[in-house]
Amino acid sequence: MIAAIRPRCHDMWQIIHLFERIILTRRAGWLRSCVKKRMGQSCPVQRGDATMVSIFHTDSTIKRDVEDEIKYDPSIDDSSHIAVTVKDGVVTLTGFTKSYMDSYYAEKAAKRVSGVKGVANDIQVRLASERTDPEIAEEAVKAIKRDLPATGDDIKVVVKNGYLTLEGDVEWFYQKEWAERAVRSIKGIKSISNLIHVKPRVSPSDVKRKIEDALVRSAKVDADKIVVDVDGSKVTLRGTVRSWAERQEAERSAWAAPGVSSVTNNIVISP
Repeated sequence: MIAAIRPRCHDMWQIIHLFERIILTRRAGWLRSCVKKRMGQSCPVQRGDATMVSIFHTDSTIKRDVEDEIKYDPSIDDSSHIAVTVKDGVVTLTGFTKSYMDSYYAEKAAKRVSGVKGVANDIQVRLASERTDPEIAEEAVKAIKRDLPATGDDIKVVVKNGYLTLEGDVEWFYQKEWAERAVRSIKGIKSISNLIHVKPRVSPSDVKRKIEDALVRSAKVDADKIVVDVDGSKVTLRGTVRSWAERQEAERSAWAAPGVSSVTNNIVISP
Protein backbone atom coordinates (compact mmCIF):
# COMPACT_ATOMS: atom_id res chain seq x y z
CA MET A 1 0.00 0.00 0.00
CA ILE A 2 2.77 2.43 0.94
CA ALA A 3 4.83 1.50 -2.10
CA ALA A 4 1.87 2.22 -4.36
CA ILE A 5 1.41 5.70 -2.91
CA ARG A 6 5.06 6.80 -3.09
CA PRO A 7 4.98 7.77 -6.82
CA ARG A 8 1.97 9.95 -6.09
CA CYS A 9 3.96 11.68 -3.36
CA HIS A 10 6.54 12.70 -5.93
CA ASP A 11 3.78 14.21 -8.08
CA MET A 12 2.35 15.97 -5.06
CA TRP A 13 5.69 17.72 -4.48
CA GLN A 14 5.35 19.35 -7.88
CA ILE A 15 1.96 20.87 -7.07
CA ILE A 16 2.34 21.52 -3.36
CA HIS A 17 3.15 25.20 -4.02
CA LEU A 18 -0.45 25.59 -5.25
CA PHE A 19 -1.62 25.04 -1.68
CA GLU A 20 0.83 27.31 0.13
CA ARG A 21 -1.63 30.17 0.57
CA ILE A 22 -4.75 28.24 1.48
CA ILE A 23 -5.90 26.26 4.49
CA LEU A 24 -6.34 22.56 3.90
CA THR A 25 -9.02 20.60 5.64
CA ARG A 26 -7.74 17.11 4.88
CA ARG A 27 -4.48 15.19 4.75
CA ALA A 28 -2.21 18.04 5.88
CA GLY A 29 0.10 15.60 7.60
CA TRP A 30 0.21 13.51 4.43
CA LEU A 31 1.44 16.52 2.45
CA ARG A 32 4.24 17.11 4.92
CA SER A 33 5.32 13.50 4.61
CA CYS A 34 5.46 13.99 0.84
CA VAL A 35 8.01 16.71 1.37
CA LYS A 36 9.99 14.34 3.55
CA LYS A 37 9.91 11.87 0.65
CA ARG A 38 11.69 14.50 -1.43
CA MET A 39 14.38 14.59 1.25
CA GLY A 40 14.89 10.83 1.06
CA GLN A 41 12.61 9.86 3.93
CA SER A 42 9.59 7.63 3.88
CA CYS A 43 6.13 8.77 2.80
CA PRO A 44 3.69 6.91 5.02
CA VAL A 45 -0.05 6.96 4.59
CA GLN A 46 -1.70 9.37 7.01
CA ARG A 47 -5.03 8.59 8.62
CA GLY A 48 -7.30 10.42 10.98
CA ASP A 49 -9.98 13.05 11.09
CA ALA A 50 -9.79 16.16 8.95
CA THR A 51 -8.11 19.11 10.66
CA MET A 52 -7.69 22.78 9.81
CA VAL A 53 -4.00 23.56 9.44
CA SER A 54 -1.92 26.08 7.52
CA ILE A 55 0.61 24.96 4.98
CA PHE A 56 4.10 25.78 6.24
CA HIS A 57 6.42 28.11 4.37
CA THR A 58 10.08 27.72 3.51
CA ASP A 59 12.54 30.54 2.85
CA SER A 60 12.58 29.63 -0.83
CA THR A 61 8.79 29.77 -1.21
CA ILE A 62 8.61 33.05 0.73
CA LYS A 63 11.33 34.50 -1.52
CA ARG A 64 9.41 33.55 -4.63
CA ASP A 65 6.14 34.93 -3.26
CA VAL A 66 7.74 38.23 -2.24
CA GLU A 67 9.35 38.60 -5.66
CA ASP A 68 5.99 37.96 -7.34
CA GLU A 69 4.17 40.35 -5.00
CA ILE A 70 6.64 43.13 -5.79
CA LYS A 71 6.73 42.37 -9.51
CA TYR A 72 2.97 42.55 -9.94
CA ASP A 73 2.27 45.47 -7.59
CA PRO A 74 0.86 48.24 -9.84
CA SER A 75 2.05 50.90 -7.37
CA ILE A 76 5.70 50.10 -8.17
CA ASP A 77 6.89 51.69 -11.41
CA ASP A 78 10.13 49.71 -11.75
CA SER A 79 11.05 46.67 -9.64
CA SER A 80 13.69 45.26 -11.98
CA HIS A 81 16.60 46.29 -9.71
CA ILE A 82 15.14 45.04 -6.42
CA ALA A 83 16.67 41.87 -4.95
CA VAL A 84 15.07 39.66 -2.31
CA THR A 85 16.75 37.35 0.21
CA VAL A 86 15.07 35.42 3.02
CA LYS A 87 16.47 33.79 6.14
CA ASP A 88 14.26 32.19 8.78
CA GLY A 89 11.25 34.10 7.46
CA VAL A 90 12.96 37.51 7.63
CA VAL A 91 13.02 39.28 4.26
CA THR A 92 15.84 41.62 3.21
CA LEU A 93 15.28 43.94 0.25
CA THR A 94 18.36 45.29 -1.53
CA GLY A 95 19.20 46.94 -4.84
CA PHE A 96 17.91 50.34 -5.90
CA THR A 97 14.84 52.17 -7.14
CA LYS A 98 14.37 55.44 -8.99
CA SER A 99 11.99 56.89 -6.40
CA TYR A 100 11.24 56.71 -2.69
CA MET A 101 7.69 55.55 -3.46
CA ASP A 102 8.93 52.41 -5.22
CA SER A 103 11.05 51.54 -2.18
CA TYR A 104 8.11 52.24 0.14
CA TYR A 105 5.64 50.10 -1.81
CA ALA A 106 8.16 47.28 -2.22
CA GLU A 107 8.44 47.09 1.57
CA LYS A 108 4.65 47.09 1.93
CA ALA A 109 4.35 44.34 -0.68
CA ALA A 110 6.85 42.14 1.19
CA LYS A 111 4.96 42.58 4.46
CA ARG A 112 1.74 41.37 2.82
CA VAL A 113 3.17 37.95 1.98
CA SER A 114 2.10 35.07 4.19
CA GLY A 115 4.93 33.56 6.24
CA VAL A 116 6.99 36.77 6.43
CA LYS A 117 8.14 37.47 10.00
CA GLY A 118 10.07 40.68 9.37
CA VAL A 119 11.32 42.96 6.61
CA ALA A 120 14.64 44.85 6.36
CA ASN A 121 14.50 47.51 3.66
CA ASP A 122 18.04 48.23 2.43
CA ILE A 123 16.94 49.53 -0.97
CA GLN A 124 18.84 52.60 -2.16
CA VAL A 125 16.99 55.42 -3.91
CA ARG A 126 18.85 56.63 -7.00
CA LEU A 127 17.05 59.65 -8.40
CA ALA A 128 17.08 60.31 -12.12
CA SER A 129 17.39 64.03 -11.39
CA GLU A 130 18.24 65.83 -8.16
CA ARG A 131 16.17 68.61 -6.60
CA THR A 132 17.46 71.20 -4.16
CA ASP A 133 16.64 70.79 -0.47
CA PRO A 134 14.76 74.13 -0.31
CA GLU A 135 12.52 73.05 -3.20
CA ILE A 136 11.67 69.79 -1.46
CA ALA A 137 11.09 71.50 1.90
CA GLU A 138 8.80 74.14 0.39
CA GLU A 139 6.66 71.54 -1.35
CA ALA A 140 6.54 69.40 1.82
CA VAL A 141 5.33 72.31 3.97
CA LYS A 142 2.57 73.09 1.47
CA ALA A 143 1.49 69.43 1.32
CA ILE A 144 1.27 69.11 5.10
CA LYS A 145 -0.74 72.33 5.48
CA ARG A 146 -3.08 71.16 2.72
CA ASP A 147 -3.79 67.79 4.39
CA LEU A 148 -3.60 69.03 8.01
CA PRO A 149 -4.75 72.65 7.99
CA ALA A 150 -5.41 72.74 11.75
CA THR A 151 -2.06 71.32 12.86
CA GLY A 152 0.24 71.96 9.90
CA ASP A 153 1.95 74.88 11.63
CA ASP A 154 2.98 72.59 14.51
CA ILE A 155 4.98 70.32 12.19
CA LYS A 156 8.51 71.22 11.08
CA VAL A 157 10.20 69.96 7.92
CA VAL A 158 13.96 69.44 7.69
CA VAL A 159 15.62 68.34 4.45
CA LYS A 160 19.30 67.52 3.98
CA ASN A 161 20.63 65.99 0.77
CA GLY A 162 17.18 64.69 -0.08
CA TYR A 163 16.63 63.04 3.33
CA LEU A 164 13.48 64.50 4.87
CA THR A 165 12.74 64.65 8.60
CA LEU A 166 9.41 65.57 10.21
CA GLU A 167 9.42 67.09 13.70
CA GLY A 168 6.91 68.68 16.07
CA ASP A 169 4.01 67.78 18.37
CA VAL A 170 0.47 66.60 17.55
CA GLU A 171 -2.46 65.33 19.61
CA TRP A 172 -3.35 62.24 17.59
CA PHE A 173 -1.32 59.54 15.88
CA TYR A 174 -3.34 59.86 12.68
CA GLN A 175 -1.96 63.41 12.37
CA LYS A 176 1.57 62.07 12.54
CA GLU A 177 0.68 59.42 9.97
CA TRP A 178 -1.05 61.85 7.62
CA ALA A 179 1.89 64.26 7.72
CA GLU A 180 4.18 61.52 6.44
CA ARG A 181 1.65 60.42 3.86
CA ALA A 182 1.36 64.01 2.60
CA VAL A 183 5.07 64.22 1.72
CA ARG A 184 5.66 60.64 0.63
CA SER A 185 5.08 61.22 -3.10
CA ILE A 186 7.19 64.38 -3.38
CA LYS A 187 9.83 63.97 -6.07
CA GLY A 188 13.43 64.19 -4.95
CA ILE A 189 12.97 62.53 -1.54
CA LYS A 190 15.36 59.68 -0.74
CA SER A 191 13.97 58.74 2.68
CA ILE A 192 11.61 59.99 5.39
CA SER A 193 12.21 60.05 9.16
CA ASN A 194 9.02 60.75 11.09
CA LEU A 195 10.05 62.15 14.49
CA ILE A 196 6.72 63.83 15.23
CA HIS A 197 5.74 63.39 18.89
CA VAL A 198 2.19 62.54 20.00
CA LYS A 199 1.19 64.37 23.18
CA PRO A 200 -0.61 62.25 25.79
CA ARG A 201 -3.98 63.71 26.75
CA VAL A 202 -5.76 60.76 28.36
CA SER A 203 -5.11 58.48 31.35
CA PRO A 204 -3.25 55.16 30.87
CA SER A 205 -6.35 53.18 31.92
CA ASP A 206 -8.40 54.89 29.20
CA VAL A 207 -5.69 54.15 26.63
CA LYS A 208 -5.61 50.47 27.61
CA ARG A 209 -9.40 50.15 27.48
CA LYS A 210 -9.69 51.87 24.10
CA ILE A 211 -7.00 49.65 22.56
CA GLU A 212 -8.52 46.44 23.93
CA ASP A 213 -11.95 47.49 22.66
CA ALA A 214 -10.48 48.23 19.22
CA LEU A 215 -8.84 44.79 19.09
CA VAL A 216 -12.12 43.11 19.97
CA ARG A 217 -13.92 45.03 17.20
CA SER A 218 -11.32 44.14 14.58
CA ALA A 219 -12.23 41.23 12.34
CA LYS A 220 -8.54 40.74 11.47
CA VAL A 221 -7.21 40.15 14.99
CA ASP A 222 -7.77 37.45 17.62
CA ALA A 223 -7.98 39.76 20.64
CA ASP A 224 -7.86 36.90 23.14
CA LYS A 225 -4.25 36.18 22.21
CA ILE A 226 -2.96 39.75 22.62
CA VAL A 227 -1.97 41.45 25.88
CA VAL A 228 -1.89 45.25 26.13
CA ASP A 229 0.42 46.97 28.65
CA VAL A 230 0.33 50.76 29.09
CA ASP A 231 2.92 52.92 30.85
CA GLY A 232 1.87 56.55 30.61
CA SER A 233 1.55 57.16 26.87
CA LYS A 234 3.72 54.19 25.91
CA VAL A 235 2.05 50.95 24.82
CA THR A 236 3.54 47.45 24.68
CA LEU A 237 1.80 44.62 22.82
CA ARG A 238 2.47 40.96 23.65
CA GLY A 239 1.03 37.65 22.51
CA THR A 240 0.80 35.64 19.29
CA VAL A 241 -0.86 36.12 15.90
CA ARG A 242 -1.08 34.07 12.72
CA SER A 243 0.46 36.49 10.23
CA TRP A 244 2.45 39.67 9.72
CA ALA A 245 -0.73 41.41 8.53
CA GLU A 246 -2.50 40.54 11.79
CA ARG A 247 0.50 41.80 13.76
CA GLN A 248 0.39 45.11 11.88
CA GLU A 249 -3.36 45.42 12.42
CA ALA A 250 -2.88 45.02 16.17
CA GLU A 251 -0.23 47.75 16.14
CA ARG A 252 -2.45 50.00 14.04
CA SER A 253 -5.25 49.57 16.58
CA ALA A 254 -2.87 50.60 19.37
CA TRP A 255 -1.69 53.68 17.51
CA ALA A 256 -5.30 54.73 16.84
CA ALA A 257 -5.94 55.30 20.55
CA PRO A 258 -5.73 58.97 21.59
CA GLY A 259 -2.59 60.05 23.42
CA VAL A 260 -0.39 57.13 22.41
CA SER A 261 3.18 58.35 21.85
CA SER A 262 4.93 55.03 21.20
CA VAL A 263 4.05 51.39 20.55
CA THR A 264 6.43 48.50 21.20
CA ASN A 265 5.18 45.50 19.26
CA ASN A 266 6.47 42.29 20.86
CA ILE A 267 3.78 40.13 19.27
CA VAL A 268 5.17 36.87 17.89
CA ILE A 269 4.01 35.42 14.57
CA SER A 270 3.03 31.78 15.02
CA PRO A 271 1.22 30.46 11.91
